[in-house]
Amino acid sequence: MELKMRLCVALLCVCALLGAGVRAQQEEMEMDVEDAIDDMQEEDVEEEELATPTPAPVPTVTYKAPEPMGEHYFAESFDKGTLQGWVLSEAKKEGIDEEIAKYDGKWEVEEMQNTKLPGDKGLVLKSRAKHHAISGLLLRPFTFDTKPLIVQYEVNFQTGIDCGGAYVKLLSQTPDLDLAEFVDKTPYTIMFGPDKCGEDYKLHFIFRHKNPKTGEFEEKHAKKPDADLRTYYTDKKTHLYTLVLNPDNSFEILIDQTVVNSGSLLSDVTPPVNPPAEIEDPEDHKPEDWDERPKIQDPDAVKPEDWDEDAPAKIPDEEAVKPDGWLDDEPEYISDPDALKPEDWDEDMDGEWEAPQIPNPVCETAPGCGPWERPVIDNPNYKGKWKPPMIDNPNYQGVWKPRKIPNPDFFEDLHPFRMSPFSAVGLELWSMSSDIFFDNFFITSDRSVAERWAEDGWGLKKAAEGAAEPGLMTQMITAAEERPWLWVVYVLTVALPLVLIIVFCCTGKSSAPAAAAEYKKTDEPQPDVKDEAEEEEAKEEEPEEKKSEEEDSTGEAEEAAESDHKDDSTSHEKSEDDILRRSPRNRKARKD
Repeated sequence: MELKMRLCVALLCVCALLGAGVRAQQEEMEMDVEDAIDDMQEEDVEEEELATPTPAPVPTVTYKAPEPMGEHYFAESFDKGTLQGWVLSEAKKEGIDEEIAKYDGKWEVEEMQNTKLPGDKGLVLKSRAKHHAISGLLLRPFTFDTKPLIVQYEVNFQTGIDCGGAYVKLLSQTPDLDLAEFVDKTPYTIMFGPDKCGEDYKLHFIFRHKNPKTGEFEEKHAKKPDADLRTYYTDKKTHLYTLVLNPDNSFEILIDQTVVNSGSLLSDVTPPVNPPAEIEDPEDHKPEDWDERPKIQDPDAVKPEDWDEDAPAKIPDEEAVKPDGWLDDEPEYISDPDALKPEDWDEDMDGEWEAPQIPNPVCETAPGCGPWERPVIDNPNYKGKWKPPMIDNPNYQGVWKPRKIPNPDFFEDLHPFRMSPFSAVGLELWSMSSDIFFDNFFITSDRSVAERWAEDGWGLKKAAEGAAEPGLMTQMITAAEERPWLWVVYVLTVALPLVLIIVFCCTGKSSAPAAAAEYKKTDEPQPDVKDEAEEEEAKEEEPEEKKSEEEDSTGEAEEAAESDHKDDSTSHEKSEDDILRRSPRNRKARKD
């Protein structure tokens, strides 16, 4: 009983903790948006309104355009509602059909679809299956010296993304940079951002490194993130993408201010920044007599005289016996007697009609039908084609490799962070999806300034989206409508604890009568089955009831003693003491 009580209390505690967890989750959601939500104006409620209560209003977040609070090179929130400061490309892409070569994809500045933050505008890629190119100049060129580079912006795939990119290019500072001629071949220093096609979810970080010996540029791609990026492309929420480059050559890539990839420009990019010091000599060739075989056939081996290469691998089992009841004269398959020739069967065109074959029903109860043949077994004398055994090649020289020579193109750049300066930011994209929303571009060398901009921009969007999200119960019901099997999980989650509580708390039988019956079957001394709790309970009873129980207990003890005396007079005193010892009441009665 005590164990059941403990289990009952434990189950109740678990249910209470689950309820507290749900309440804590809801309170945490409210606290996340508390700073961003303006105080709701409360109006006096008339007595008539109290009679018919209205649903509580949904909290709203008031939008305020972010303002850069520190040193920066570029800041754009598009809240002016225009493309002022941005240049649309008028160029054509080379090497493709004239019909699709022009960068004629449409851009608009507008609010996000189903926005939770009225007043917030962004740059929207409007066309699908077209080339888009737009760019804007920085306040001043960014030079890679002793300060880090922080690039961040927001993306929302409002209608999902099938195949297309949402990355930015930091256009290199060159004398001939013309934003109106911005194309895919325009030199850039860094390309960064999301890209997706099919089931390939990418987050690019590519930089162009200049070879100090040849002066040529080569693209270096950062390693793939270990994190699963699928959610960021499919949840139709606004996400903040951040790239941090440090003068010590380390880099970090963040989504929603959480690091998803990091490493070093010297060791975590492909191909490596620095080429190998030695390379294989392209003029070195393997000698004709070079032996790379580690094993060869033994030239001294001779085929044994008793080796039979013609012996079959399988032979009939001579010990096999035809099973009793085998029907030799019955075919295994017969023509279907119920089959009818189709009415449109033309024997001249289709040939003579034959009924389809079905298993012979007579053979179902027999071990087999048709001519019986002995089963085949492995031939114990089979050896197959004889081959000489393999031995170590005494002339083995190992796997040949060309000799190494110093790499004539070798160089060592220990500071790949010092990239080419850039003076503009651009979007040069092809997409099969439309309505990709961009917002709050920011470039700086101060991480705290970037975080402040993120708070005032993306942080406000996150608060507004959180405030508008349905409650936990609504989310559970919506999920169950999409996946009906979740109803079973919900029922089990709720019903199982209740069933356990009922089983452990509301059922069960007292074991006291069984214990009493056990000790009445023997005259042997029994341990005291009363626990301290029952003794204290007995002491709290009324005096009259206690006295009555003592008299009853004494009578039962005397009656049991007389009965035992008839069977065995020598055990009378022992049995009486034993019975009295079992009950505190009897001990007190005897003392009186």
